[in-house]
Amino acid sequence: MADDYLVRIGKLIRDARQHRGWTQAQLAEALSTSQSAVNRIERGNQNISLEMIARIGEALDSEIVSLGYAGPMHLRVVGGRRLSGSIDVKTSKNACVALLCASLLNKGRTVLRRVARIEEVYRLLEVLNSIGVRTRWINDGVDLEIVPPAELDMDAIDAEAARRTRSIIMFLGPLLHRMDRFKLPYAGGCDLGTRTIEPHMIALRRFGLDIAATEGLYHAEVARDVSPDRPIVLTERGDTVTENALLAAARSAGTTVIRNASSNYMVQDLCFFLEALGVKVEGIGTTTLTVHGVPTIDVDVDYSPSEDPVEAMSLLAAAVVTESELTVRRVPIEFLEIELAVLEEMGLDHDRSAEYAADNGRTRLIDLTVRPSKLEAPIDKIHPMPFPGLNIDNVPFFAAIAAAAQGKTLIHDWVYDNRAIYLTDLNRLGGRLQLLDPHRVLVEGPTRWRAAEMMCPPALRPAVVVLLAMMAAEGTSVLRNVYVINRGYEDLAERLNSVGAQIETFRDI
Repeated sequence: MADDYLVRIGKLIRDARQHRGWTQAQLAEALSTSQSAVNRIERGNQNISLEMIARIGEALDSEIVSLGYAGPMHLRVVGGRRLSGSIDVKTSKNACVALLCASLLNKGRTVLRRVARIEEVYRLLEVLNSIGVRTRWINDGVDLEIVPPAELDMDAIDAEAARRTRSIIMFLGPLLHRMDRFKLPYAGGCDLGTRTIEPHMIALRRFGLDIAATEGLYHAEVARDVSPDRPIVLTERGDTVTENALLAAARSAGTTVIRNASSNYMVQDLCFFLEALGVKVEGIGTTTLTVHGVPTIDVDVDYSPSEDPVEAMSLLAAAVVTESELTVRRVPIEFLEIELAVLEEMGLDHDRSAEYAADNGRTRLIDLTVRPSKLEAPIDKIHPMPFPGLNIDNVPFFAAIAAAAQGKTLIHDWVYDNRAIYLTDLNRLGGRLQLLDPHRVLVEGPTRWRAAEMMCPPALRPAVVVLLAMMAAEGTSVLRNVYVINRGYEDLAERLNSVGAQIETFRDI
């Protein structure tokens, strides 16, 4: 009986280690033990104490054995430290989730390189696995292999995982090609106010998709005799709306024209991936996309999504608010040019390397070195626009940057109902932000940040902005329940620590 218990614990530890993408040697190093000891533990050949199980769980960020309620994760931040050295930008979160949804178009094997290992991706993998898609991390946990079944089992869908991600809405485009009727749980994700899915429905009805929403589910029916007979004009130039229309068009016979399309980074990566599947897409990078559909897609494809411009902006902002010299490598410059132009006007001191190609062969990257700068508030307000304007997701970072600048900055976050409200959480850390209405906030700087203990805002980018301010504040701060940050960033605390931050992850006992 004891031997059976040890074997089961060993298998749990092995699975958790492989899920994190670690070798036995890496786990051994984290535990200050030998690889042979880890090997014996995983084979069930070594007695193991509860203390050691707890240490392994902490190292792998996995609840190996649950003794009651598994509490939320928190961060303890020792601020006032300068960052230095260099840090690489990870692959795009939003591109990766779109490509996971797009893999449902393909009957063959899909391999995605350097996939972001974040909670949003994990939730989608849980959904994919529940309906019969086989996924596994390969190449030491760096890349992801996806193999779909002949038939999807939508009745077995993991509803809880689906409701914890907005990305589930992008299953509609691919699924309408695979079945005449199906159900999807309502989309979840960040708390950013009510966001209608009507723009998705307007586009997808042109492909025969009809949706009825009842009891927490979207009930979908597909009319096979319906296909677009004229260009589709999107009523909202949204990223996910454009992606859903692309996913629907990819396997629709003939040519589909999509107008008022987003040309943002994740949309371009999806277009590049569709081309790898054999779907011709004209107009990439513009607001009119022409898709030459392929009714059947059965290819083995290998694709590398590009780097994340919003993460690049996060790291740039971290350097600014901590008054540090930091090199951010693999920055997708095409999608940060407006932000950098604004920062130059504010007085940012920085250098750029020559451009080079991302692994997808299409996206332009640079290395960006940021130095401590005397910033002045911009003359004009900070406001987002569809690409090539200032990225909607980058607006919150300007709240922290503006707080470090001399003068008053008006930030107009017109897209989301509530997000500007969350930015006023910076006042708990010494900021001087005045909420003018649910969309506009006035930021006065410079700021003398102070340490505080507070709950994490329920929206991803404002949560990271609060973390950055804590890094600038002298003393020790605590940010509680940081699941929302883990939704969009891979090992953010660990990576910031590698360039000089002091951030500790912990859970309540």
